[in-house]
Amino acid sequence: MAKGDDIQARLIQFAARIIKACGALPRTQAGKHISGQLIRSGTATAAHYGEARSAESPADFVHKLKIGVKELNESEVWLRIIVASDMMKAEKLADMLDECIQLQRILNASIKTARQSSRR
Repeated sequence: MAKGDDIQARLIQFAARIIKACGALPRTQAGKHISGQLIRSGTATAAHYGEARSAESPADFVHKLKIGVKELNESEVWLRIIVASDMMKAEKLADMLDECIQLQRILNASIKTARQSSRR
């Protein structure tokens, strides 16, 4: 397994779970809006991470990871809105929310490590 394959796999799995959750949202105006927003942010991180893995420079790597973190931050907010608006029970999204937070921490740690390595 190449370096980063495990994180890439987790991000892809997270994206797949996001897609499934969005499919279960109500077909109301709000449900459709949130579904569209969450699908965009929740699936984008896997693609950004894939791009980061083939970055042209350490700065490019960090930049792409930072975009991925922003997408995860946005996904977390949408997941919390879904729960707060009673579109889905908190128990159904608890694991996904936890995974989102873990992935944010992992990418932030990668950013920190990359910055430290490039300063040496």
